[in-house]
This record gives sequence, C-alpha cells and structure tokens, in this order.
Amino acid sequence: MERNNLGNFRSNFRRNSCLFPPFLFKLSGREGDIVQNSTKLGLDKLQFNSKMYLMITIFKRFIEADIVKYITGEDQKILFIWGPRRSGKTTILENLAERLDLKVFNFDSESDREKFKPRDEVLSKLVHNEKVILIDEIQNYPESTVSLKILHDKYKIKIIATGSSELRQKSKDFDSLAGRFNEIYCLPLSVGEIFDNQKPVSYEEIEFKKQMAKNLQIFGAYPEVYVNNNLTEKEKIDLLQGIIDSYVLKDVVNIYELKNLKLAKDILTKIALQIGSEVSTREIATSLGASHSTVSDYIEIFIKNYILIPLPSFKTNMRRAVSENRKLYFYDLGIRNMLIQDFRDLELRQDRGGVFENFIIIELEKMRRLINAKVNFYFYREYGGKEVDLVIENYIKEYKTVEIKMTEGQVKNIFPLPNTSELITVQNYLEKLLMCLE
Repeated sequence: MERNNLGNFRSNFRRNSCLFPPFLFKLSGREGDIVQNSTKLGLDKLQFNSKMYLMITIFKRFIEADIVKYITGEDQKILFIWGPRRSGKTTILENLAERLDLKVFNFDSESDREKFKPRDEVLSKLVHNEKVILIDEIQNYPESTVSLKILHDKYKIKIIATGSSELRQKSKDFDSLAGRFNEIYCLPLSVGEIFDNQKPVSYEEIEFKKQMAKNLQIFGAYPEVYVNNNLTEKEKIDLLQGIIDSYVLKDVVNIYELKNLKLAKDILTKIALQIGSEVSTREIATSLGASHSTVSDYIEIFIKNYILIPLPSFKTNMRRAVSENRKLYFYDLGIRNMLIQDFRDLELRQDRGGVFENFIIIELEKMRRLINAKVNFYFYREYGGKEVDLVIENYIKEYKTVEIKMTEGQVKNIFPLPNTSELITVQNYLEKLLMCLE
C-alpha cells in the first residue's frame, strides 16, 4: 500500500532514530538550488542548517517538509493545512512568518477578512505587498474561496491556508478550486514525531516507548499538553477542559450554528463511554431524548472537524458479517478522558483495552493522512461475536487484518478473504505501526 513511499520508509528506518525516516524532513535537490529558489521568490531570510532541515518549530512536525517544499518549489497550487484547533497549525504559520518576514492573516479577525473581499481593487493591494500569503482559520470566511481563485489564477501568488474545519464543508464555491490546491493535515502529535524529537538512547528505548504510550493514552497528544514537561496533571486537565470548551464544543457549535451545546457534549460523552464498541446512533438518540437525524448530524460534524474517527463495518456478500453499526474513536484520548472525567492510571481502568485500541487507530489514521495512503479502514464481526479489530483494504482489494491487544498471544484469523495479518501490542506498537500500511 503506497509501496513507493513505504519502501522509502523502510530503507531509511534506523533503530534509535525515528519511526519515520529523515527523508520526510529533507528537501529535494542540492542546498544551493533550494537557497536559489528561495531567493528567486524573495525569501532571502529562509535559513537552512547543514542537514537541510528547516526548524520551523522547536518541536519538529512532519508536515514542515511539505511546507518548505511548497515555498521553495515551483508548485503554485494553494496549500491547505487542515486539522483541529490547538494542533499546531497557528504555531507553524507564526514561526514561518517570523523567519520569512511574512504576515499571517487570521480570519478570526473581521479586519483581516475585509482584506480578502473578492474585488480586484482590494486584492491587488494585497498582492502588491505580499509574495507569499499565509491565512489562519480560513473556514471563518467561506466566501474567500472566490478570492483564492482570483489570487491563484490572475496573480500566481503562493497561498498557505489553515483551517480547523475544511473549507469545502462551508463554501458553496469550493468546487471552483478543483485542480488548484493540495492539502495536508496537522493533527495532534504522532508517536513518530515524539520519538524523533526526543530520541531516547538505546538502553532507555523500551521504557520510553512504554511511558510515551501511557502518556498519550491518558492525556492525549495536543502539543501544548504533551510537550511541556513542567505541567502538573491538574494543569494538563485544565488545558484539556479549555480545548473542549473553546473548540470541541463552543467553536464547532458556533461555526455550524448548532442549536444545543449541551446535546453536543452529551453525544460525545455517550460515544466516549462506548470506546472500542459499536455505536448505535438510534440508541444514543433514544437515551438523550433527541431525534435520530439530529444525533447523526452532530456526529458527522464531529467527524468532519477531526474530533471523531469513524470505523465502519466491513461488508462481504457472506451472511456472517452482521454489523450495520460503526465504531467511533477519538482523535485525541485526552479529550475523550476529559469527557468521562477519568485520568486514572491505565492499570486501574476497565476500559484500558478500548483505550489502547483507540490509541492505535489514531496513530494509523495520522500515518494514513501523512503519506496519503490510498487505503480504507474497517472492523469485521461475525455472528457469535468473533471480531477483527481492524481491516485495511488497499485500492486493488488486498487486505491486511490487524489485531490490537494489550499483551502477546495467539490470534485466530477469522477474516473470510485472503489476507496478511499483524498483531499490535503495548510492547511492539512503535515498530508494528509502520508494517500495517505496507
């Protein structure tokens, strides 16, 4: 699956380096060519170290390579960066702006939105002053789609725009940008990014992996929560509560003009309590006294805004596949644990199996988006309760089954189609994640 990309992953993988190899951060071509291209664009302040890395942030993110390649390359397509608020998008833009002496236009601000009115006399002033345009929170101004098209077609200007909700969900004119943009994703920190940045020495590696998995399963992977080692547990919990209040609930409710903030929270809490299990929208609706269509609409919004990850049931023409429901996982387990008010040590929790399953699904979803893998994720269940945690299907209908377990053990392969299989445990997860998308 995506064999060229993953072949590079494998050939460049080194023990005690990172889960994902250094080529993800490297710029193609010789350093002189890169500097020449940046100078041609008027980006003389762009600085490279001896390894040709651009340290946009103190904590390197994998997507920084794509951003640098775009700025220094010939590609004129708009670059969209999608992901939830507080995942690091704004920090990346601000640091990029500082290094290149660029301005970030934030569409949370009405005055910045006014500068992108789709009128030529307005846009021409903008282009006169800027060589590269950086836009944050673009979903707050869906009408900017027309302006982006003009800036791309007429003025040939480079545009990097971030959004916590994909613009295509709000803009009636988004289809007019077809063929004019590329998109990447900035999600909460991945295990690969953490491992690469913190680089444990070999004799500490086993304990590091164990603690990393534990921390991510309890407090999640939002950068401000994970990276700051000086935070107390209470401070981490307060940060997570703030993320829920300001983004997961209030921001999403406002953007989509939802009627009931309490209902939104209650739906998410119900899902959080069913982690690792199939979710019945009708049962949630009944228990909350809401309509099935309303609950379904809320859930789809949570999916589109990188709060929930859907895992549908795999269907064959065999009668043994019985489930019509899907599983729903959280993009961040800190948010999930905040919703159910449980930050106990994993060993004390009855839901630890479901939490670990969610943890692995998160990491595979991040990897899929990072390398743009053309794969689909499912689970599979038969009559009698036998289940496959994860089925990975590629574009030529090849299948890999993945069992996610807390400990090693024998796993019987019940999937009815030819497949290869992997077993992911707490002990081997870092190495096995890569193998799942081979």
